[in-house]
Amino acid sequence: MASGRMGGPSAPPVRRDPYEVLCVSKDSYHPDKNASNPEASELFKEVAYSYSILSDPEKRRQYDASGFEAFESEGIDMEIDLSSLGTVNTMFAALFSKLGVPIKTTISATVLEEALSGTVTVKPLPLGTSVTEKVDKQSAHFFGVTINDQQAQAGIVVRVTSAIQSKFKLLYFEQEANGGYDLALQEDSEKIGKVTSAAMYFLHFQVYRMDSGVNTLAMARDPEAAFFKRLEGLQPCEVSELKSGTHIFAVYGDNFFKSATYTIEALCAKSYEDTTEKLKEIESKILAKRDALRQFEIEYRKALACFQEVTNKYNQEKQSLSESHC
Repeated sequence: MASGRMGGPSAPPVRRDPYEVLCVSKDSYHPDKNASNPEASELFKEVAYSYSILSDPEKRRQYDASGFEAFESEGIDMEIDLSSLGTVNTMFAALFSKLGVPIKTTISATVLEEALSGTVTVKPLPLGTSVTEKVDKQSAHFFGVTINDQQAQAGIVVRVTSAIQSKFKLLYFEQEANGGYDLALQEDSEKIGKVTSAAMYFLHFQVYRMDSGVNTLAMARDPEAAFFKRLEGLQPCEVSELKSGTHIFAVYGDNFFKSATYTIEALCAKSYEDTTEKLKEIESKILAKRDALRQFEIEYRKALACFQEVTNKYNQEKQSLSESHC
């Protein structure tokens, strides 16, 4: 009798529940279910910090030699270069990220070196146009945005979105005298609704964005004050002004294993003057509301403290009268 596979489709392999494999329950320290739990938040930060040290050979060597002082004394920011990780470590990083651990990544040294040497290919990106492409993981596509004096004075916005929620970084490079490009600004993509997005604003007024991570952290630190912290995530964006000429931007693929699909566009603010005024008006109202909530929290806590003081006094008097009648 000949041995081998049967002609029909093979049975799928029997796999254990991943929660069972990892020895955790489905509600164990998950950010969506523990947003108001400060212990869960601290554990996530501790895991991410520890992983960022042990997954990097150089940081691990520094820790083995000097402990945490090697990082705290020098103020080293804990970031991971995915291009330097092996497959196993990358899988662990992806797993932690999927579970909600904030894994910070840095840009591949290869990309930065090629930019500094000026050997990258720069594609033109005219104002008012958009380009949709796919960039490999830990690689970058470079674009040149050329503006005249009038457009520079009006201000421009460069925005990148991904309809399939790819992770990426939007980069801005300054041109060096030797013809190379030096990294000056970077923005990590964030999930906004059904897309991931990142933008840079080169305008003549401050622009704000809502950072949900700041809100979550503020609420985790003080769950009782969650109501007052809802607008704490409104943070000012990095704002610079550009001169006329060609400016270099790049989209960096920040996915763990696959390429990133994105759409990049460059816009002149002059074409959106009405929208700009409405945006400034709305932001002004939100900022005023945030300040009002901060003041209200102070008043609320004072009133709460007075209420607790009076309540304690009431309970003491009640107990005292009860004891005197015994």
